[in-house]
Amino acid sequence: MLKLTPAERSELRAQAHALNPVVIVGESGLSDSVLKEIDKSLDSHGLIKVRVFGDDREARIAIYETVCEQLKAAPVQHIGKLLVLYRPKKEDEKKKPAGSKGGLREVTIVKTHITKRPTVNKIMLKGNERVTAGGNVRKAKPRQRSTKKPLG
Repeated sequence: MLKLTPAERSELRAQAHALNPVVIVGESGLSDSVLKEIDKSLDSHGLIKVRVFGDDREARIAIYETVCEQLKAAPVQHIGKLLVLYRPKKEDEKKKPAGSKGGLREVTIVKTHITKRPTVNKIMLKGNERVTAGGNVRKAKPRQRSTKKPLG
């Protein structure tokens, strides 16, 4: 089982406040398929909420401890029927193709004409550029920011 300091646990509780439960443990209890689903959710999210149905408090605590031990997760919080679990995400290193150059990508533009043959152009686009429906290259507009929220 993973151990957290009180400061880390407090920070994770604050982050988990806005989360919805991603896994629900039904009346039948903790099965292999439920454990597998919790494991997948921890891999993809890191911090999750699990809802446990049933009125037996001791059974919920037993489920909480079992999940933490078997999946090597840290117990963050247990309030009523909600369990909050944390396990650091596994780093998925996305490997770039051998010919890749940073943020550039190659795009093929085909323009059709009524009287002529279609023209095919291959161009390199930067990360902030896009191709319009007419085949023109445009820079992406900056995202509109709220005047009420501070920048940062």
